[in-house]
Amino acid sequence: MRTIKIFDTTLRDGEQSPGASMNVDEKIQMAKQLVRLGVDIIEAGFPIASPGDFEAVKRIANEVRGTTIAGLARAKEEDIRRAYEAIKQAPEHRIHTFHSSSDVHLKYQYRISREEALKRSIAMVELARSLAADVEFSAMDATRTDLSYLIELILAVVEAGATTVNIPDTVGYTTPVEFGATIKAVKDKIGDRAVISVHCHNDLGLAVANSLAAIMSGAGQVECTINGIGERAGNCSMEEVVMNLATRKDIYRATTNIRTREIIRTSRLLTRITGIRVQPNKAIVGANAFAHESGIHQDGLLKEKMTYEIIKPEDIGLKQTELVLGKHSGRHAFKVRLQELGYDLTPEEIESAFVKFKHLADQKKQIFDEDLEALVTEEVSKIPEAFRLTDLKVSSGMGVVPKSTVKMKIRGRAVQKTATGDGPVDATYQAIAAITKTKSNLLKFDVKGITGGTDALGEVVVTLQENGKSVRGQGADTDIIVAAAKAYITALNKLASRKK
Repeated sequence: MRTIKIFDTTLRDGEQSPGASMNVDEKIQMAKQLVRLGVDIIEAGFPIASPGDFEAVKRIANEVRGTTIAGLARAKEEDIRRAYEAIKQAPEHRIHTFHSSSDVHLKYQYRISREEALKRSIAMVELARSLAADVEFSAMDATRTDLSYLIELILAVVEAGATTVNIPDTVGYTTPVEFGATIKAVKDKIGDRAVISVHCHNDLGLAVANSLAAIMSGAGQVECTINGIGERAGNCSMEEVVMNLATRKDIYRATTNIRTREIIRTSRLLTRITGIRVQPNKAIVGANAFAHESGIHQDGLLKEKMTYEIIKPEDIGLKQTELVLGKHSGRHAFKVRLQELGYDLTPEEIESAFVKFKHLADQKKQIFDEDLEALVTEEVSKIPEAFRLTDLKVSSGMGVVPKSTVKMKIRGRAVQKTATGDGPVDATYQAIAAITKTKSNLLKFDVKGITGGTDALGEVVVTLQENGKSVRGQGADTDIIVAAAKAYITALNKLASRKK
């Protein structure tokens, strides 16, 4: 049985999804979880895109172990050298360079001939190979490329030293039958001289189907993202490809190194970091993926689960574990449970999270792992606090004008303000805006319960915009108004940090 490599591009292509940008600390947190998940290669970013992207890739290369770290580069000398500088400290590193191959791209975007594109691709792969032993080349827009030219290009870059060749469906144009034939044609020509990779977009809803067809035709690597996030309609969904291979070994005769019990945790972490929710009916990780309402289905499940469930929920880590910790629990037990959940925090982060945990334990009857993950995510994602909430009191009800009194510290100085609004959240935001003198606009407000029950942690995600720049803020608390205030202030702190 073949082992298919999983090349995760959540931190690069996934981050290009509108509203999905992450700061450096969030990227490192996500990268460490991807290692726990078992991905073979993490595409950490596009180092030449910006100083911030370079720094993020470099820090991931320096701090994350247990996987190959890749940096993306155009087929340009400055890009390739910049990518190498960012990734070189990783024990296992890869330069991933690309050039368009389709006539439509070469004519309208690059304005060069096929011959010139071929020459440039060969030269840049040779340069990359002189710097790194592991080099991947992507023929961008391969599925709209003349097949004979595509094969000529792939053979040339393999001869130049590419160890992996990627055949991307850049615009989500191909179909499973057509793509399978393309991959087979390439495989017949290059044999085992290089790994064939595929990178499929979901514009026609076929990214997963196309990737699976490619595996059937000889592809050895799939490029994908958590929750399928990415540009436009997104990328091939990692969890869907992995669980297809795991569930239908009889068809695909292939497996992966993914630890499937980490899938749900990874999906939820990405949602908390980016604020991009998963649709309820999404395969594998959607809220309804293992929910059954039909009486016939329920009857069958009660008799034998396999009647209507082809995947065990616990196989993807969905089993809800009650945290046997309470207000009398000590730091050691708390730290051990965090380690069991896969979190490696600094002593300062543990202390801060422990204080929040104690506060939560006083408020909740039951504490679940999801509650703890929300607290830890909030802690690890911390940014410098120009503004900090110290107290909040609201009054509202039928026939009463909602009023909120907010106490904050602004760079250490205590400030208080009372304001009214259309509701308690609006009144709170009016007071915070007056205290901080912000001119930002609230673009989005999203609230959900993390676990069940009236005492559940409420999580609020807001998106603010100021001077054309958008940021997200998150807050969690058993009091939804407090959670909303925390989310708003977190976003303001991000704006302040950017200005600084």
